[in-house]
Amino acid sequence: MRSSDDLNTRARIRDAALVLFGEEGFGVGVRAIAAAAGVSPGLVNHHFGSKEGLRRECDDHVRAVIRESKMSYMNRPSPGNTLQQLAEIEEFAPFIAYIMRSFQAGGDLAASLFEHMVEDVEQYLEAGVASGALRRPRDLKAMARYLATTNGGGMLLFIQMHAGPSGAVDYRQALREYGDQMLLPAVEVMTEGLLPDSTMLETLLADAASRAGGATGTEARPQSDTPDATSGDAAGSPEASIPHPPETPLPAPTAGNAN
Repeated sequence: MRSSDDLNTRARIRDAALVLFGEEGFGVGVRAIAAAAGVSPGLVNHHFGSKEGLRRECDDHVRAVIRESKMSYMNRPSPGNTLQQLAEIEEFAPFIAYIMRSFQAGGDLAASLFEHMVEDVEQYLEAGVASGALRRPRDLKAMARYLATTNGGGMLLFIQMHAGPSGAVDYRQALREYGDQMLLPAVEVMTEGLLPDSTMLETLLADAASRAGGATGTEARPQSDTPDATSGDAAGSPEASIPHPPETPLPAPTAGNAN
């Protein structure tokens, strides 16, 4: 069993790496991480085995922090809770920076992080349905992947547009502007929609059913899971619907909106 000092050292290394990875990318060396954490390079390898092992630990920590924030809202949805999380969004800057760096870098670790985030979004949706914050989608898994993809891509583009000449990004400012600009239209489109009627949806559902030979998943949503679209929080939860990375806490990521 590890001592408390051992666990604290491990967390200190992880946190230092998370910040450096977000600020400088994954090319940062073990020596730089060790220096930022105030430990020897040997301790980094002792705790994590390799830089890849350290990065996986950072992945898990980022997901855990965002998951705690998202599930807190989904289990106790309220406008006040949403506004409180929006006010605290800048505190999540290091985590969003890390996620964006991972997506930019690509590769197997980024793909793995994204898939885990999609799984987390599925859990957010299930919790939101159970608490009455959300309506159940026809295909929850497909909806989770859609939210993770669109929210993650939207945030990545927004961040890229806020990069300075050197490529540096002030993530605290970018997140604040993202929330200020995106929250209201996102909640509006998720709550009220843009299409004037369901013609397009019905056409796509019929086409999908025809191509699948009447497979399940295209039938109408059960009435018990569909509160009226004007019924407030139960109809359109801003915490789940606003566009953000698959798991971000604005006021999230989705998500990530959306992991």
